[in-house]
Amino acid sequence: MELIINLQLFNQEKTERHTQKKLRESREKGQVLQSKEVNSAFLLLVSFMVLSLLAAHFGSTLVSGTYFIYNEYLNNEFVFNLANVNRLTKIAAYNLFMVFVPLASMALIIGLIISYMQVGFLFTTKTLEIKLSRLNPIEGFKRIFSLKSLVELVKSFVKIILIGYIVYSYMRNQMVNITNTVAMDVESIISTLKSFAVSIGIRAGAVLIILAILDYVYQRYEYYKGLKMSKQEVKEEYKQTEGNPQLKSKIKEKQRQMSMMRMIQDVPKADVIITNPTHIAIAIQYDSNKAIAPKMLAKGQDFVAKKIREIANEHEIPIVENKKLARTMFEIVEVGDFIPQDLYQPVAEILAYIYQTNNKN
Repeated sequence: MELIINLQLFNQEKTERHTQKKLRESREKGQVLQSKEVNSAFLLLVSFMVLSLLAAHFGSTLVSGTYFIYNEYLNNEFVFNLANVNRLTKIAAYNLFMVFVPLASMALIIGLIISYMQVGFLFTTKTLEIKLSRLNPIEGFKRIFSLKSLVELVKSFVKIILIGYIVYSYMRNQMVNITNTVAMDVESIISTLKSFAVSIGIRAGAVLIILAILDYVYQRYEYYKGLKMSKQEVKEEYKQTEGNPQLKSKIKEKQRQMSMMRMIQDVPKADVIITNPTHIAIAIQYDSNKAIAPKMLAKGQDFVAKKIREIANEHEIPIVENKKLARTMFEIVEVGDFIPQDLYQPVAEILAYIYQTNNKN
C-alpha cells in the first residue's frame, strides 16, 4: 500500500506574497503602512518654518498685550476687582490664542496631509476593541524585548545624538552673538533667541526628514514581511474566495447534465437530423412563421449523437447524412442559435428535400 503525504501541509513558512484580500483585511483591522517618524519630522520642520514667517506677528501680539496689561496694572488702582481681573484674563487669553492658533492649525493641517499621503482615508473601530491578549504579561514582555522595540530604542538614541550635535555645533558657532545679547534691549534679545530657535529647528527638522525616509523604507519592509503567507494559507484563501475546486467541478458537471437533458428534450421538435454519419448529430428546426432562419435545437458527439438519432427514430424525424455540413455546424453554431447566413443554402437544400419527401408521402 502506497502512502502519499503532501509535505506542503506541514510547511508553514510564510514565503508567499500577500494577496489583495489579505491586504484589505489588514487595512480594515487598522494595520496600515505608516511611519510616525515621517509625521514628526514634517511637523517639526513646518512648525519652525511657520514660526519663522509669522515671528514678527507673534512678537508684536505678545508685546502689545504685555504692555497693555502692565499699563493697566500700574495705572489702575482698581485693577484687582473682579471685573478688571476678568477683562485682563480675557485679553491675555486672546493674545495667546492669536499666537498659538495659526501655529497649531498649520501643524494640524500638515499632520492630516502627511497621514493621508501615507494611509489614505481610513475609518475603523477595530483598533479600539479590547483584546485580552494585551493583558498577558508574557506577551507584554515579548513586545518589550522584541526586535521592533530594539529598533525603536536605537532610533531614539540616534535622534538624540544627532539633534544634540546640531544644537551644540550651532550654539558653539553662535557663541559671540550669545555673549552680545547681554548688551541688547529686550526686543533684540527676543529677536536673537527667535533666530536661534528657528535655525536649530529647521536644521533638526531636515535631519529628521532624512531619518524618517529611512524609517519609512524599514517600516514598508516590515509591513509587507508581516503580510506574507504560507502556501497553505494561500490555498485556504483561494478556497474561500473561489470555492472548493472539487465542489465547483461537481456543480459544473451537474449544470452540463441539466443542459444536456433540456437539449435532448428539444430533439422531438426538430424537422431534420444532420449526421456525420455516426460521430456527430445536429437537430435543426425551421418554422417560417416564427423565425427568419433555421435554428439549432441540439448537437452532440458519439454517445450524445447516438441518443439524438434514437429519439429521432422514435419520433420519425428524418435523418440526413452530410459530413461536411454536420462538422461545420458542430464547430461554429451553438445550441439555441440560428444558422449563420453562409450555411443557409446547404441547410435549405436539405429542408427542401425533406419537405418534398413529406409531400410525396
